[in-house]
Amino acid sequence: MRVYVAGPYSTGNLDHNLRTALKAAEALLKRGYAPYVPHLNHLWQLAFPHSYETWLRLDMEFLRVCAAVWRLPGESPGADREVRLAKLRRIPVCYSLTDFPPL
Repeated sequence: MRVYVAGPYSTGNLDHNLRTALKAAEALLKRGYAPYVPHLNHLWQLAFPHSYETWLRLDMEFLRVCAAVWRLPGESPGADREVRLAKLRRIPVCYSLTDFPPL
């Protein structure tokens, strides 16, 4: 099952946010899920910068094909928009690893 990892990226400490998203993805992977981590676009941004809205549009395309979203804690206007889209599309939004059923 594809799971979109939504959480802070540019708000707060970037290194902390990247590590938090990757820890969440690793936990999902270990349980058999297929996580999508939009935070990894950070590497692409370093090589080929694009606008915030370009990255968000790309992320939203991937979100549309995911079966669930994991909303990580922390302030994030982008993640809040991703959650709104998920709810509009009736994609379940989880707030902790325990919200995910075992596969």
